[in-house]
Amino acid sequence: MTQELTEVSNPGETTGSSATLWLGAVILIGLVILGWLSFVVTEADIELEDTVRIMYVHVPVAIMGYAMFTICGIGSAMVLWKGSQWWDHVAGAAGEIGVVFGSLTLATGMIWGRPTWGTYWEWGDVRLVTALMLVLLYVGYLSLRSTTGVTGEPSRAAAVVGLLSVCMIPVVSRSVEWWDDRTLHQEATVTKLDPDIDGLMLFTLVFGIVIFMLIGAWLLIHRFRVAHLETELELYGVALAVEQRIAETTDVEAALSVAGNDRKDES
Repeated sequence: MTQELTEVSNPGETTGSSATLWLGAVILIGLVILGWLSFVVTEADIELEDTVRIMYVHVPVAIMGYAMFTICGIGSAMVLWKGSQWWDHVAGAAGEIGVVFGSLTLATGMIWGRPTWGTYWEWGDVRLVTALMLVLLYVGYLSLRSTTGVTGEPSRAAAVVGLLSVCMIPVVSRSVEWWDDRTLHQEATVTKLDPDIDGLMLFTLVFGIVIFMLIGAWLLIHRFRVAHLETELELYGVALAVEQRIAETTDVEAALSVAGNDRKDES
């Protein structure tokens, strides 16, 4: 058991593989190309001027936030249905990455909003508030995961929160259309059949979405593997502690047995 624990906790172990190594290389090259397209090749917008360049990051991270929260919801549903540890790792990894992308969405949106609307934040804007609520829901989900559940078993309470929080995604996504008089945001420009942007700007935006999809996949794979190794290490640690306790008990029983035999011999 000690040897197995040493092997699991070996600092030389890695969550990478040749596939993720190549994927990481493609992502790095893609980010360089995206930066070149965003800041050098594409022209400034007539109305937004250079501020529009934030869109090439803001929109992709927002989409990936939705995607990761959706994966978290699916994983949570599978945990409740099957009690699967594998899906629990998927849900937890996706939830963490979703919070990162969601936070980046809020940050880039604030940077975009200052020169466009004259303010970083507007509490009366329903899109901003609902997006913040979505991120906070999954922060709560992650907090619940860390405080509930048993080693090696998924937290069903956290899975309920992860599943129900998915319902907030369409509220955020459609908030501009549902409450158009309570937001500074414009309606969707890409998902419409006739998008408001075209040409090189549209290509750069779509390219950015693809690159961030690859980033999301790369992060999900690595975070899943880390979660799996963490669980294995915890289980081995518990098993080792039990083994040591059994060994200690055996030693005590042997000592008591020897002491008892000595008393019999003396008598």
